[in-house]
Amino acid sequence: MAVIAPSGPVDPDRLAAGTALLRGMGLDVALGKHVLDQVGLDGGRPARSDWYRLAGTDADRAADLTDAWCDPSVRAVFCARGGYGATRLLDHLDWTALAAATGPEPKILHGSSDVTALHAAFGARLGVTTSFGPMVASQIIASPDPAEDGAQALAGLRSALFGSGTIEVPGTSVIRAGRAEGPLTGGTLALLTALLGTPHAPPPAAGKIVFLEDVTEEPYRIDRMLTQLLQSGWLDGAAGVALGSFHDCGDPAEALAVLAARLAPLGVPVLAGLPAGHGPRQLTLELGAPAVLDTGARHLLGGTG
Repeated sequence: MAVIAPSGPVDPDRLAAGTALLRGMGLDVALGKHVLDQVGLDGGRPARSDWYRLAGTDADRAADLTDAWCDPSVRAVFCARGGYGATRLLDHLDWTALAAATGPEPKILHGSSDVTALHAAFGARLGVTTSFGPMVASQIIASPDPAEDGAQALAGLRSALFGSGTIEVPGTSVIRAGRAEGPLTGGTLALLTALLGTPHAPPPAAGKIVFLEDVTEEPYRIDRMLTQLLQSGWLDGAAGVALGSFHDCGDPAEALAVLAARLAPLGVPVLAGLPAGHGPRQLTLELGAPAVLDTGARHLLGGTG
């Protein structure tokens, strides 16, 4: 597997710890050429704040991703971390080369958060399913506590990499009851809204189960982004909605009330509290794969791959 950094700069110690853990699973891990690079948003000297830095220039980060995906010896491409910058890569990728390298048994693209931009583009342009879950240099992978939720995240990641059949992701709160089936789509709410109106926007959610999550977004910002998805028509015809963690998003009760007020009128099953996203419990989901949302059983069933 190859580890790349498509977004923000990577902490070397966390990267080393995360790659050691993956090697402990029996994986042969190679690092992208630019995985530890750092530049500013203007491509020059990096700024002091992490949010004003990227893990290399757009061209270099795109080259690492393209090289990994097009290398026949690489079976999976894992993103080291999120942050900011993945949307900037989309105009730099050689989609013809990426499509040519996508065989009948395509590689795994794994990541979350900012990597939602890559999930959406790879799903739409290459027709592959992608893996949404904890990243190599994230705290939950690089410093897992076996007594805490890190162990559950690692078990979910192992299942996604090596398992077969289906995985069950439990929810905690029913916003609107019902059962739905369809391909799983979505990701981090802020990234989905950022892609609307661009050539890289994810296909409409009609007939699909929509997974949404986010972090450090106040309830009014969640309301604004949901309003944008609704007014754009992107949610029209969605089969159901599965809500992951909305971690550090202000008052949890207020955030849940906003989600319910905006999504219940869709008239489809809505299940909240799935342990996926930015929270301390990060199970792995396969975007693009068939899924079943059942609020009676309070779970999302999806394929592994």
